[in-house]
Amino acid sequence: MLGRLSALLMGSTSEARQLDNSNRVALATCVVLMEAAGIDDEFTGEERAHILKTAERRFLLPPEEAESLLAEAAATRAQSSDLWKFTHEINQAFSTEDKISIMEEVWRILYSDGSLDGREDHLAHKLQSLLNLNHPQLIGAKLKILEERRDGKGSDND
Repeated sequence: MLGRLSALLMGSTSEARQLDNSNRVALATCVVLMEAAGIDDEFTGEERAHILKTAERRFLLPPEEAESLLAEAAATRAQSSDLWKFTHEINQAFSTEDKISIMEEVWRILYSDGSLDGREDHLAHKLQSLLNLNHPQLIGAKLKILEERRDGKGSDND
């Protein structure tokens, strides 16, 4: 089933059009998180585990389905030249609060190695625009994650 998700986001087929919105949004969200994880040219085990946990929690997936989603998102991301189609799916499905929550996950991934480089910061600002968030929302999400890191709560804080 997840193979058809890629077809939906990469181009239209009659089968792909029949997929429900939650599957498209799950793939789109996972692609965005994978982009955050890979923007520094490193995809660590910690980042992978975080994306899997996020997919399981946010989309109520069992671990094996989250693994399949991650594999499909990696393949879809490799074939894509931009993030618009993915953020468009997210914008259509999620409220502003949900999109801020996704941005918080992005910040968790970006800061997972303890630092933020220029490419990572650029991606965060690009996602702000693509997700129709304003600057205070972007910075609020960033500060929340920095506070979690400072307090030692990490990504286990819901």
